[in-house]
Amino acid sequence: LVYNYRQVLTMTYYEKYHCINCPVDKYCGTMVGAIKLCHSYDDSVAQKENHHVLFLSKATTAEEGAVYITSIADKLGVEYHKGSIDDVLDRFYQTALPEQPDYVVRMTSDCPLIDPEIIDLTIKTCIEGGYDYASNTLIPTWPDGMDVEVFKFSALERAWKEARLQSEHEHVTPYIKNNSTVLGGSIFNSFNVVAPVDRSELRMTIDEPRDFELIKTLVENLGTEKRCSDYVEWLDAHPEVKAINSSIMRNEGYAKSLANDRTIK
Repeated sequence: LVYNYRQVLTMTYYEKYHCINCPVDKYCGTMVGAIKLCHSYDDSVAQKENHHVLFLSKATTAEEGAVYITSIADKLGVEYHKGSIDDVLDRFYQTALPEQPDYVVRMTSDCPLIDPEIIDLTIKTCIEGGYDYASNTLIPTWPDGMDVEVFKFSALERAWKEARLQSEHEHVTPYIKNNSTVLGGSIFNSFNVVAPVDRSELRMTIDEPRDFELIKTLVENLGTEKRCSDYVEWLDAHPEVKAINSSIMRNEGYAKSLANDRTIK
């Protein structure tokens, strides 16, 4: 799949060096260094070659401890931008701004086992459909941890200029999502990429120590190169592992942001 667009910028980002619910090992442990950042990088490079992605970047914070993250990026040759701890929308926008790509591919650091085929599908859907925004998160049907968002840089820039709520700045794309045609809006022409079978109840993400335990178990048994369907099949065959983090609410952090929301612009 080769698209002759000027540029597709693939970005992974770290919300904060410290996480309220999860220890620092979420970002910097030996396993995480090998899987979380490096695995995301390796898969993104695969997409880079397939889609003429000319630039790979990572948005992180200016916290003192972020040096552990940037040192991994330096080793891998990944460029990065250090920005605001709380205004992730601004940090994300400032990372993309120097390149001003046609499209941005967003993957977050809490999705260490993200499937490259799902990345491909979402990129293909967005570009060939001419959408402002395409993702598999508008109406979730994939396991949590397989999240991909693809959007025009112009959509990101408009969100950066027009977003007024604190939650819209903490979580990057709520302004785009809430104004997407899929969810009844009119500003951003959008598309929701649906899984063959709804398995949105599964968690293959890292937000809590229990999540880390499940991911660690998956990696120890299957490695990091399997497809989403392989991990799902293994979890179905091992319900005791699937149950480890099953009680955690999806997008809990965003729900907390909404509960404490306020206008900041």
